[in-house]
Amino acid sequence: MLFALLGAVLIGLCLGLLGSGGSILTVPVLLYLVHMPAKLAIACSLGIVGGISLVGALPYAYQRLVRWRFVLLLGLPDMLGAWIGAWAGEFMPGSLQLIIFAIVMLVAAAVMLRDSPPNPEANLRHAGWKIVLSGFGVGLIVGVVGVGGGFLIVPALVILGQLMMRPAVATSLVIIMLASFTGFARNLLSSSAQSLHISWGMIGLFILVGALGSFAGHQISARMPHHQLKRLFGVFLVLMAAYIIWRTLPHVFRARGSLT
Repeated sequence: MLFALLGAVLIGLCLGLLGSGGSILTVPVLLYLVHMPAKLAIACSLGIVGGISLVGALPYAYQRLVRWRFVLLLGLPDMLGAWIGAWAGEFMPGSLQLIIFAIVMLVAAAVMLRDSPPNPEANLRHAGWKIVLSGFGVGLIVGVVGVGGGFLIVPALVILGQLMMRPAVATSLVIIMLASFTGFARNLLSSSAQSLHISWGMIGLFILVGALGSFAGHQISARMPHHQLKRLFGVFLVLMAAYIIWRTLPHVFRARGSLT
């Protein structure tokens, strides 16, 4: 349990620092440290990420760093995509969701390891439909695999919205909160919700501990070089994705063998 709580601190720390990344750690922490089954880990992850993101967004909102225009343009389609993605996830085996999750982690690692382009604040206009479509696509991933999607939202805000890093992080946290709570609500309303046995105490504890990590990340973010942290985190994501694939692929092959 101690390692699980340390994982919750790391989740909040990454969210506070980067506006992303922490959410993608939640499912592995619940799977391998709390020993939840895959379906339950994905459902609980959405509630935990939503709660930590809500708390983590407060200091940024107080400093007026949240760009509410992009919350609407990206956030509303993101919520719709998360609802549909959570619905689609009901029909997938947990092992398939984990393989998709590992692939998403590799995509996130590529984003983290890539050098960020210059990002002057909103001097260029990009087509609104690109931002809306990006939000919907991220939402689908959020609902299916139980991540907040910040590792995709932050680059979208930087590249399409031309935001500086700190406003992009602030706005990302609000969008993550909206999409995560939407996907979590869809899981609660699903026909299989009663069989999941949602652990509300565990969710509350993770939100509390993760929120402390998020506040610490917010304080560190003004001092720590983001490019170094992003590269270290990218390497960690590659290793974690490889571990999940190694643990999950045998279950996929066994399921296919039973069908044949």
